[in-house]
Amino acid sequence: MPKFTQEQKEYQEFVKNIRPKPPYLQNIIMAFLVGGLICAIGQGILNLYVSLGLERTKEAAAATSVTLIFLGAFLTGLGIYDRIGKNAGAGSIVPITGFANSIVAPAMEFKREGYVFGVAAKMFVVAGPVLVYGITSSAIIGLIYYLLKL
Repeated sequence: MPKFTQEQKEYQEFVKNIRPKPPYLQNIIMAFLVGGLICAIGQGILNLYVSLGLERTKEAAAATSVTLIFLGAFLTGLGIYDRIGKNAGAGSIVPITGFANSIVAPAMEFKREGYVFGVAAKMFVVAGPVLVYGITSSAIIGLIYYLLKL
């Protein structure tokens, strides 16, 4: 542990006293409300798919997950999800839409570097290659399964 001079200790105490305190209660309430709203939207989408005839435990649940990931990625691409995240904090990160945001946001940040060295390469920065590979391969396998089942 570094040893501080008396002047450094006084400065640290000064900074500690003037630093604005985060609005913890407001942050907790916003995270709860936005996270709950995202989950309520997901439940509405699930109910819609069930009313369209999909089996609740398999097809409707998978279609709901895919829809929420798409919406999270789409809203990130439009710049809307980042604005939601600034106000909602963990309420926007924890649901599956936050997962989509964590993949798309780095790719969007580096899009001016081109599609290969920017978007494609930087997409792996936050979410990791395992996640992107898993989603891509599962989508391909699901498509092949669907086509073979016809």
